[in-house]
Amino acid sequence: MNRRHLVLGGLAGAALNALASPQAYPSKPVKLIVPYAPGGTTDLLARIVATKLSTILGQPVVVDNRPGAGGSVGSAAAAKQPADGYTLVMVVESSHAVNPNVYAKSLYDPVKDFAPIGNIADVPNVLVTNPALGAESVQSLVKMLKEQPSKYSFGSSGNGGLSHINGELFKHVTGTDMLHVPYKGLGPALSDLLAGQINVVFDNIPSSMELIQAKRVKPLVVAAKSRLKLLPQVPTYAETGLPAMNNPSWFGLGGPAGIPTEILDQLNRALNQALSDPAVVSAIEKQGAVPSPTPRKEFAAFVAAENLRWAKIVADLRFEKM
Repeated sequence: MNRRHLVLGGLAGAALNALASPQAYPSKPVKLIVPYAPGGTTDLLARIVATKLSTILGQPVVVDNRPGAGGSVGSAAAAKQPADGYTLVMVVESSHAVNPNVYAKSLYDPVKDFAPIGNIADVPNVLVTNPALGAESVQSLVKMLKEQPSKYSFGSSGNGGLSHINGELFKHVTGTDMLHVPYKGLGPALSDLLAGQINVVFDNIPSSMELIQAKRVKPLVVAAKSRLKLLPQVPTYAETGLPAMNNPSWFGLGGPAGIPTEILDQLNRALNQALSDPAVVSAIEKQGAVPSPTPRKEFAAFVAAENLRWAKIVADLRFEKM
């Protein structure tokens, strides 16, 4: 009897210990907040990665679109979620480096309120014009702008957005001027570019590639580390003597600040594993993006450095914060 009691007691103790110990992460679905509308570059990249992460982690990774205020609404919501690894967020240049520096009162601190996990991809920016404009190169465009400074205009996705600030930066580094015309997204801006209502758009490759391939818009220069496979004839900003413009947009993954280090490391390994899958690489490259996996700490340092870079750009431009 005593021996039986000892065995039963041991089994009961083991069961209690199992119940008391934390479950292996993840033990339930993970939510990925995308602070932009469905169909955009951020959303497309998030869904490509989420599908593969679901397989690697063994739990569904569910995309949750929360657009508004240039990415601020969804990012602010993500920052307030429990730091348990079950809510992640897309950490991208627009929402986590540009917006906090152009708004007078940001809803979140892009560095202190988040735990960066890793970069997903770099997305080259491209300066496109209407072919009827007649600009064959950046140099010829600059010449036209200087000769008739009040004649030309550029469109953006809205006041304070990355496409707007890139336009202002271009004017600053080239000593030119153009009228800024804000739109509710780059789609309407491109439509007016095709119609000849505006002359220039500072876009990203995924939005413009189909129009470029159809020769409906003309790409003059790209912001990329090297010439693109898709557009080998188009020079980079660095090649044209404008290195300050030669920064592709970055799209990464993060979560609320305070997520345990072991979970962050696990997620970084899973993300980089996903980005090594040929099918994932192909899907990302089809969007005109370049897969760019990084170590977790390197990405965290990069996000902090990008905030400093954009703070300086906004100050140098004397941009009136909104």
